[in-house]
Amino acid sequence: MPNGVVQFSQEDGVATITLNRPESLNSMNDELMQDVSSALGVVQEDESVRVTVITGEGRGFCSGADLNNAAEETEETDSNDSTASMGDFFNPALAALHNCPVPTVARVNGVAAGGGMGLALACDITIAVKSSFFVATFGPRLGIVPDLGSTWSLPRRAGRSRAMAMAMLGDRISAEQAAEWGLIWKCVEDDQLDAEVTAATDVLKRTSPDAMVRIRQSIDGASTSGFVDQLAVEMEHQSVLIPRNMAEGAQAFLEKRDPKFDGRRN
Repeated sequence: MPNGVVQFSQEDGVATITLNRPESLNSMNDELMQDVSSALGVVQEDESVRVTVITGEGRGFCSGADLNNAAEETEETDSNDSTASMGDFFNPALAALHNCPVPTVARVNGVAAGGGMGLALACDITIAVKSSFFVATFGPRLGIVPDLGSTWSLPRRAGRSRAMAMAMLGDRISAEQAAEWGLIWKCVEDDQLDAEVTAATDVLKRTSPDAMVRIRQSIDGASTSGFVDQLAVEMEHQSVLIPRNMAEGAQAFLEKRDPKFDGRRN
């Protein structure tokens, strides 16, 4: 990666993007977010990748934005300057993650705070260790609105009342509580994280990437769609996927084996 603050590896269809600023619990700056975008660009181009994992180096997943420069912001700061990093580096990385052409898994190995929480919740599946926690520091600590997709992800995953309280009060939510709320998929013992992530990626790397992306699109769009409209959305996707995948899936079921879907993405 161009700035060297994100590690990228790819093995057996699984791409792993590792935030690599452990001295600051992998806090976000322009260079790190540019590297995340670059890594996701590799995933976009490499059709041998079937699933993407995002995690953090060291004892944290991501502590949110690096606040060293933010301390200099004042009311006199030009609004275009104060949001330039968001428009140029942060938001493009989150958009690339949300639109990733393969399923995404957040491997949360420690604190996920502020934008780090947004990053974890932007993935399709979020698995966290029991010792980790999630916290929306934006409002009560910084006097700003939750960003990096947090206002989109929180109510969809945990409901409006929990999203409002998390954003306004800034309480730490343990990984266990997050799992009970449906904020994340699973909370596991610290020594079981790799096994759980591997179990998930083993399934996802055998699936049809096109089907997984269409599942994401269907579920994300359902909250603003009427029931009958959603039936039409499902049928539209099935018109592509049934001819492509259904025969192999049915044959594999009858033969009691895993299906072997190709890696086509659209």
